[in-house]
Amino acid sequence: MNRFHFLAVALLSTLTIFPVNAQPSFDTPLYGAAYYCEYTPTDRLDEDIRLMKEAGLTVVRVGESTWSLFEPQDGHFEFDWMDRILDRMYEAGIKVILGTPTYSIPAWMAAEHPEVMAHTWHGEDRKYGIRQNMDFYNPVYRSYCERIIRRMMEHFAKHPAVIGYQVDNELEARDVDNPDYSEGFRNFIKDEFDGSLKELNRRWGLNYWGMNINSWEEFYDRPGVTNPSYKLWWERWNRKATADFLNWQVDLVNEYKRPDQFVFHCFMPAFMNIDQVEAMKQMDYPSINVYYTMQDAQDGQAIAYACDFMRTVSKNRNFLITETNAQGTGWSSQGQYPPYDGQLRQNMYSFLSGGANMVEYWHWATLHYGQETYWRGILGHDGLPNRVYGEFAKGAHELEKIGPKLVNLKTHNKVAVLYSHDSYWGLQFMPYTDGDQYKVEKIHGILYRHNIECDIIPVDKMQDFSGYEVLVIPPLYVASDELLSKISEFVRGGGEVVMMYKSGYTDTDNAVRPVLAPGPLAEACGFTYQEYSSIPFLPLKSDVMDVAGNAASVWMEFLQVSTAMPLACAEHEFFGKWPCITENAYGKGHLIYAGTLPDDEMIAKLILRAVDRKGIAVEERSETFPVIFRSGTNDYGKTIRYIFNYSSEAREIDYPFTGGKSLLGGGRIKQHSKINIEPWGVVIVEE
Repeated sequence: MNRFHFLAVALLSTLTIFPVNAQPSFDTPLYGAAYYCEYTPTDRLDEDIRLMKEAGLTVVRVGESTWSLFEPQDGHFEFDWMDRILDRMYEAGIKVILGTPTYSIPAWMAAEHPEVMAHTWHGEDRKYGIRQNMDFYNPVYRSYCERIIRRMMEHFAKHPAVIGYQVDNELEARDVDNPDYSEGFRNFIKDEFDGSLKELNRRWGLNYWGMNINSWEEFYDRPGVTNPSYKLWWERWNRKATADFLNWQVDLVNEYKRPDQFVFHCFMPAFMNIDQVEAMKQMDYPSINVYYTMQDAQDGQAIAYACDFMRTVSKNRNFLITETNAQGTGWSSQGQYPPYDGQLRQNMYSFLSGGANMVEYWHWATLHYGQETYWRGILGHDGLPNRVYGEFAKGAHELEKIGPKLVNLKTHNKVAVLYSHDSYWGLQFMPYTDGDQYKVEKIHGILYRHNIECDIIPVDKMQDFSGYEVLVIPPLYVASDELLSKISEFVRGGGEVVMMYKSGYTDTDNAVRPVLAPGPLAEACGFTYQEYSSIPFLPLKSDVMDVAGNAASVWMEFLQVSTAMPLACAEHEFFGKWPCITENAYGKGHLIYAGTLPDDEMIAKLILRAVDRKGIAVEERSETFPVIFRSGTNDYGKTIRYIFNYSSEAREIDYPFTGGKSLLGGGRIKQHSKINIEPWGVVIVEE
């Protein structure tokens, strides 16, 4: 019997047919793991599938690392081994995501075409023996990519087990600087500046040190460059080049994939290296790999941070988790922190609470050899059911019952954190301190721990603030006049803004504005400044706010107020002459500005001052970390509330919301009733 005969009459039960370019709709969350039958010392495909079925696993991801098996010799293709896996998975009712294997090239390619190996702008020649060691811009490499993708799609696209495709894997530029890549950058700049070297020299300030470029042939390469504008545009090129490569792969896959299949790429949460908006524009699902420390360090924030970003770049669509911790992780046997009891299940629900439609672990079975021998999967080296397997099964069987009420969750947050790739890099090039320059994760963490749900908006591409009432802005060092004007208008129209130091200081070329700081923000901020200083820890004082015990450090701008009201000053005979935190009533709203780095408690006070004006998250803020609330609306129009206990002690809380049904425990939960949350536990309420 032809294994494809059923395709015409049955599509996969978990997917709904969807219009072209629309996101596929899931009927229940998918729960599974990456699976590599080809990695195991012995053939255990049937045993693995038996264990998967018993555990309730519904999806696996395969194939993204095995170009050398699909094409063991140049032009010789072997697909039977994967056919067997797909056939068995389909027979078992397990859905499959198939990866294009372009991030790990076969040895024959490196031997036959050494020009595809990456050379970095640090002077390193990458060698064979590790993945992602190639120049992804190289035309020879890309010709081989196109061939393997087309051959795989021709062979596998009609297989009914395959519900979607992952293009490449964790793509970043990784400091590539081969001649073709450098030439691509030069052409990118030439296009962006309409071929005008006069304009390029002016905007980048290349008169400095006599580094003017007088012909495009003189356009110098990245090594040795000190100019901040050049370096900023180089990072933009990295983001563009990677997005273009992914979209090119998506175009190839789209020529073959069925209407019920989706396509995506899995990103790492190092968001500064990728233009997610551009890279996602042709993908049906955003997807991300999220790793974090478990045991006593488990707090859920890394999960929330990833979810709050990915949900936003997809314009409040749902997303996939393609990799996350099962047990200990690492490229050595150090850092082995397997989950405490309850933590694996808790994290699965944490992802769903942020809008994930799939959670997959990396990976099903722990490897017996290779660099990631101790990056442990659901099963250990013995391949037998274990404690983690049992907890996976518990969560999977719960999803069998309540999954349809948790899938496709939508959020409608009133608070947004602005994220700027350009500001991240601009601050890296001209650091004001050691360590973290940008503070976006710190700000998100403060919101998270106070149960103020938020979205993270990458303002390099997304500048629509409609629907939000509060913006929290990390140092927006690099920004256009247009963006700063939109922020000012947001305040004028009644919005509340909490903004940090260095905002508005440079333009979109990372060149300092030749005006009184903060430039276009001056009217909305209600101050100007000319001086700034690095500072030690300084206590704060205030006639307006309770700042007892709070301090500022690292950086201070000498704010000269016009219409702004000082909120805090430094307790210091010199620095105390200027306010370091201000608030300006502007139009119908307010802009709070920290011209220094306050301690976390003080940042929280400033944020709470803004959200209190809008009456945001009043009930949620009845609790703080380790009790975390997350919420959204499901396909039935019902509010789903998650209550997490990120601690090793049971917690009793007064339930602050409208009553509803407990989806895990059964029964009703009334408003203001006492509920107990077990250690590392979760309560889910459907209002």
